[in-house]
Amino acid sequence: MPYSQSVVAVFTDHMSAEAAVKKLAAAKFDMKDLSIVGKGYHSDEKVVGFYHTSDRVKFWGARGAMWGGLWGLFFGGLFLTIPAVGGVVVLGGLATIVAAGIENAVVVGGLSAIGAALYSLNIPKDSVLQYETAIKAEGFVVMVQGTAADVARAKAILTTTSAASIDLHDAMPGTLPLAV
Repeated sequence: MPYSQSVVAVFTDHMSAEAAVKKLAAAKFDMKDLSIVGKGYHSDEKVVGFYHTSDRVKFWGARGAMWGGLWGLFFGGLFLTIPAVGGVVVLGGLATIVAAGIENAVVVGGLSAIGAALYSLNIPKDSVLQYETAIKAEGFVVMVQGTAADVARAKAILTTTSAASIDLHDAMPGTLPLAV
C-alpha cells in the first residue's frame, strides 16, 4: 500500500533519538517504515569505522554502541561520507532510497544524497535543508512513513519525546513503500 504521509522529528542528541526509535518500536511500528539519520561520530574523534560479519555490525567511535544497537533493529543501512558533513549513518527504508540515488547519480539542486532522497519523498526543499543542517550540527533525524492513521500515531508518540522539531509531510501520490 502506498504511503500517504511521513512524520520527521529532529533530535539534538543521540540518546534522545535512540529513545524515540525504541518508543516507536515498542509501540509495534513496522521497522520497515522507520528511518534514522545522523553522523556516525563526533567531529573531534580521530578513528571511526565499522565492520560487518554475517548479520552483525560493529561500530567504533563514541557512538558505536548506539549505532550498533540500532542497526540490529532496522532492516538495512549504510555509512557514507558527505562533503562538508562527514561520515553519516542512514538506517531503515531511507537507506534504500539514498543508495539508489547514489547508484543512479541523482543530483537534486545541490542537495546531498540524503537531501535528494528526502526530496524524492515529496518533503519540501526548505524542510530538507533544515534536516541536512541538523545532521551537520551533530543532530539526528527520525522519520516514520505510513498511512495517515499510522503517522498520526507516530507523531503522538514523538511529541512525548524531546524532539527539537516534528513535521508532518504528505507523500506524493503513488509513492511506493521504502521497504525492499
